Amino acid sequence: MTDLVAQARAIESMYVEYRRRGPSGMKQLMLAFQQTYETADQFRIYEHNVIPGLFQTADYIRAMLTFWMRFLNTKNDIDEAIAARLERQAILYEGRRKYTVVLEENALRTWFGTAETMVGQLDRLLSLMSLPNVALGIVPAMIERQGVGSAGFWIFDDKLVTLETPTASIEITPAAGDPSLRPHVRVALPVRGLWAGGPRSDHPSANRDERQQLSATT
Repeated sequence: MTDLVAQARAIESMYVEYRRRGPSGMKQLMLAFQQTYETADQFRIYEHNVIPGLFQTADYIRAMLTFWMRFLNTKNDIDEAIAARLERQAILYEGRRKYTVVLEENALRTWFGTAETMVGQLDRLLSLMSLPNVALGIVPAMIERQGVGSAGFWIFDDKLVTLETPTASIEITPAAGDPSLRPHVRVALPVRGLWAGGPRSDHPSANRDERQQLSATT
Protein backbone atom coordinates (compact mmCIF):
# COMPACT_ATOMS: atom_id res chain seq x y z
CA MET A 1 0.00 0.00 0.00
CA THR A 2 2.85 2.38 0.82
CA ASP A 3 4.32 1.84 -2.65
CA LEU A 4 0.94 2.53 -4.28
CA VAL A 5 0.55 5.78 -2.37
CA ALA A 6 4.06 6.85 -3.34
CA GLN A 7 3.35 6.07 -7.00
CA ALA A 8 0.07 8.00 -6.88
CA ARG A 9 1.83 11.04 -5.45
CA ALA A 10 4.53 10.80 -8.10
CA ILE A 11 1.91 10.68 -10.85
CA GLU A 12 0.10 13.68 -9.36
CA SER A 13 3.35 15.66 -9.32
CA MET A 14 3.97 14.84 -12.98
CA TYR A 15 0.52 16.06 -14.04
CA VAL A 16 0.38 19.86 -14.04
CA GLU A 17 -2.97 21.34 -14.99
CA TYR A 18 -2.85 24.42 -17.21
CA ARG A 19 -5.82 25.91 -15.35
CA ARG A 20 -3.69 26.11 -12.21
CA ARG A 21 -1.14 28.23 -14.07
CA GLY A 22 -3.60 29.91 -16.40
CA PRO A 23 -5.14 32.62 -14.17
CA SER A 24 -1.90 34.62 -14.32
CA GLY A 25 -2.04 34.59 -18.13
CA MET A 26 -0.55 32.81 -21.12
CA LYS A 27 2.85 34.43 -20.64
CA GLN A 28 3.44 32.29 -17.56
CA LEU A 29 2.63 29.16 -19.58
CA MET A 30 5.06 30.30 -22.28
CA LEU A 31 7.79 30.65 -19.65
CA ALA A 32 7.33 27.14 -18.27
CA PHE A 33 10.56 25.12 -18.16
CA GLN A 34 12.61 28.30 -18.66
CA GLN A 35 15.52 26.98 -16.61
CA THR A 36 15.40 23.67 -18.49
CA TYR A 37 15.63 25.50 -21.82
CA GLU A 38 18.60 27.48 -20.59
CA THR A 39 20.56 24.50 -19.28
CA ALA A 40 19.75 21.74 -21.78
CA ASP A 41 22.26 20.98 -24.53
CA GLN A 42 20.18 18.51 -26.54
CA PHE A 43 16.53 18.89 -27.58
CA ARG A 44 14.65 16.00 -29.18
CA ILE A 45 11.18 17.04 -30.28
CA TYR A 46 8.23 15.20 -31.82
CA GLU A 47 5.04 16.99 -32.87
CA HIS A 48 2.16 15.45 -34.78
CA ASN A 49 -0.12 18.42 -35.45
CA VAL A 50 1.65 21.67 -34.58
CA ILE A 51 4.92 23.47 -35.30
CA PRO A 52 7.20 23.44 -32.21
CA GLY A 53 7.17 26.67 -30.22
CA LEU A 54 10.86 27.36 -30.86
CA PHE A 55 10.13 27.46 -34.59
CA GLN A 56 6.88 29.45 -34.58
CA THR A 57 6.39 32.90 -36.11
CA ALA A 58 4.62 35.70 -34.26
CA ASP A 59 1.51 35.41 -36.47
CA TYR A 60 1.33 31.64 -35.97
CA ILE A 61 1.67 32.05 -32.20
CA ARG A 62 -1.06 34.68 -32.13
CA ALA A 63 -3.50 32.53 -34.11
CA MET A 64 -2.85 29.51 -31.91
CA LEU A 65 -2.94 31.28 -28.54
CA THR A 66 -6.14 33.14 -29.37
CA PHE A 67 -7.94 29.80 -29.25
CA TRP A 68 -6.15 28.52 -26.13
CA MET A 69 -6.86 31.68 -24.15
CA ARG A 70 -10.57 31.15 -24.73
CA PHE A 71 -10.37 27.41 -24.08
CA LEU A 72 -8.45 27.79 -20.80
CA ASN A 73 -10.28 30.99 -19.83
CA THR A 74 -7.07 32.90 -19.09
CA LYS A 75 -6.59 36.64 -19.08
CA ASN A 76 -5.71 38.27 -22.39
CA ASP A 77 -1.99 38.95 -22.27
CA ILE A 78 -1.35 37.68 -25.78
CA ASP A 79 1.18 40.35 -26.75
CA GLU A 80 3.31 39.57 -23.69
CA ALA A 81 2.98 35.82 -24.34
CA ILE A 82 4.10 36.20 -27.96
CA ALA A 83 7.06 38.32 -26.91
CA ALA A 84 8.09 35.73 -24.31
CA ARG A 85 7.97 32.87 -26.81
CA LEU A 86 9.89 34.82 -29.46
CA GLU A 87 12.54 35.85 -26.94
CA ARG A 88 13.08 32.23 -25.98
CA GLN A 89 13.86 31.39 -29.63
CA ALA A 90 17.21 33.15 -29.28
CA ILE A 91 18.66 29.90 -27.94
CA LEU A 92 18.40 28.42 -31.45
CA TYR A 93 21.38 30.53 -32.46
CA GLU A 94 23.61 29.41 -29.61
CA GLY A 95 25.71 26.82 -31.37
CA ARG A 96 26.32 24.61 -28.34
CA ARG A 97 22.76 23.25 -28.42
CA LYS A 98 21.50 20.56 -30.82
CA TYR A 99 17.90 20.23 -31.98
CA THR A 100 16.60 17.02 -33.52
CA VAL A 101 12.99 17.55 -34.56
CA VAL A 102 10.50 15.10 -36.06
CA LEU A 103 7.24 16.47 -37.47
CA GLU A 104 4.32 14.59 -38.93
CA GLU A 105 3.30 15.97 -42.32
CA ASN A 106 -0.01 16.91 -40.70
CA ALA A 107 1.84 19.52 -38.61
CA LEU A 108 2.69 21.35 -41.83
CA ARG A 109 -0.84 21.06 -43.20
CA THR A 110 -2.77 22.11 -40.08
CA TRP A 111 -3.57 25.80 -40.41
CA PHE A 112 -3.32 28.19 -37.52
CA GLY A 113 -4.41 31.52 -38.96
CA THR A 114 -4.66 32.57 -42.59
CA ALA A 115 -2.92 31.27 -45.68
CA GLU A 116 -0.44 34.14 -45.35
CA THR A 117 0.30 33.07 -41.78
CA MET A 118 1.08 29.52 -42.90
CA VAL A 119 3.23 30.70 -45.81
CA GLY A 120 5.28 32.76 -43.37
CA GLN A 121 5.52 29.83 -40.98
CA LEU A 122 6.72 27.40 -43.64
CA ASP A 123 9.24 29.96 -44.84
CA ARG A 124 10.50 30.18 -41.27
CA LEU A 125 11.02 26.41 -41.20
CA LEU A 126 12.98 26.56 -44.44
CA SER A 127 15.28 29.21 -43.03
CA LEU A 128 15.90 27.22 -39.83
CA MET A 129 16.95 24.20 -41.86
CA SER A 130 20.15 26.04 -42.74
CA LEU A 131 21.28 26.13 -39.11
CA PRO A 132 24.03 23.54 -38.55
CA ASN A 133 22.66 22.59 -35.13
CA VAL A 134 19.08 21.95 -36.32
CA ALA A 135 17.94 18.68 -37.90
CA LEU A 136 14.36 18.47 -39.12
CA GLY A 137 12.66 15.22 -40.10
CA ILE A 138 9.24 15.02 -41.78
CA VAL A 139 7.08 11.88 -41.62
CA PRO A 140 5.05 11.69 -44.86
CA ALA A 141 1.33 11.12 -44.40
CA MET A 142 1.23 8.45 -47.12
CA ILE A 143 3.75 6.02 -45.71
CA GLU A 144 3.35 2.59 -44.16
CA ARG A 145 3.56 2.87 -40.39
CA GLN A 146 3.65 0.44 -37.49
CA GLY A 147 2.51 3.12 -35.08
CA VAL A 148 1.74 6.82 -34.77
CA GLY A 149 2.40 9.08 -31.80
CA SER A 150 -0.81 10.34 -30.22
CA ALA A 151 0.78 13.32 -28.44
CA GLY A 152 3.73 15.57 -29.01
CA PHE A 153 6.67 15.37 -26.64
CA TRP A 154 10.01 17.03 -25.93
CA ILE A 155 13.08 15.32 -24.49
CA PHE A 156 15.58 17.64 -22.78
CA ASP A 157 18.96 15.90 -22.71
CA ASP A 158 18.06 12.57 -21.05
CA LYS A 159 16.76 14.29 -17.93
CA LEU A 160 13.20 15.34 -18.68
CA VAL A 161 10.36 14.33 -20.99
CA THR A 162 7.35 16.63 -21.34
CA LEU A 163 4.04 15.77 -23.02
CA GLU A 164 1.14 18.12 -23.52
CA THR A 165 -2.56 17.35 -23.54
CA PRO A 166 -5.30 19.94 -24.17
CA THR A 167 -5.60 20.60 -20.43
CA ALA A 168 -2.31 19.67 -18.79
CA SER A 169 1.41 19.09 -19.09
CA ILE A 170 2.89 15.75 -18.06
CA GLU A 171 6.49 15.84 -16.88
CA ILE A 172 8.59 12.68 -16.63
CA THR A 173 12.04 12.67 -15.06
CA PRO A 174 13.61 9.29 -15.83
CA ALA A 175 16.31 7.92 -13.56
CA ALA A 176 19.62 6.86 -15.08
CA GLY A 177 19.02 3.75 -17.15
CA ASP A 178 15.24 4.06 -16.81
CA PRO A 179 13.60 2.41 -19.88
CA SER A 180 10.65 4.86 -19.78
CA LEU A 181 12.54 7.07 -22.25
CA ARG A 182 12.64 4.42 -24.96
CA PRO A 183 9.03 4.54 -26.25
CA HIS A 184 9.33 8.28 -26.90
CA VAL A 185 12.62 7.92 -28.74
CA ARG A 186 11.29 5.08 -30.90
CA VAL A 187 8.70 7.41 -32.42
CA ALA A 188 11.51 9.15 -34.33
CA LEU A 189 13.07 6.03 -35.80
CA PRO A 190 10.69 5.46 -38.78
CA VAL A 191 11.88 8.70 -40.42
CA ARG A 192 15.57 7.89 -40.74
CA GLY A 193 16.67 9.13 -44.17
CA LEU A 194 13.88 11.75 -44.38
CA TRP A 195 15.91 14.50 -42.79
CA ALA A 196 16.27 18.05 -44.07
CA GLY A 197 18.55 20.87 -43.07
CA GLY A 198 22.25 21.57 -43.38
CA PRO A 199 23.47 19.80 -46.53
CA ARG A 200 20.26 19.11 -48.44
CA SER A 201 21.18 15.52 -49.27
CA ASP A 202 21.71 14.37 -45.70
CA HIS A 203 21.19 14.98 -42.05
CA PRO A 204 23.56 17.68 -40.74
CA SER A 205 26.90 16.22 -39.76
CA ALA A 206 26.62 18.04 -36.42
CA ASN A 207 23.66 15.80 -35.53
CA ARG A 208 24.56 12.54 -37.29
CA ASP A 209 25.79 11.14 -33.99
CA GLU A 210 22.41 11.99 -32.52
CA ARG A 211 20.68 9.55 -34.87
CA GLN A 212 23.05 6.83 -33.73
CA GLN A 213 22.25 7.71 -30.11
CA LEU A 214 18.53 7.53 -30.86
CA SER A 215 18.96 4.01 -32.24
CA ALA A 216 21.21 2.95 -29.37
CA THR A 217 18.69 4.16 -26.82
CA THR A 218 16.15 1.66 -28.05
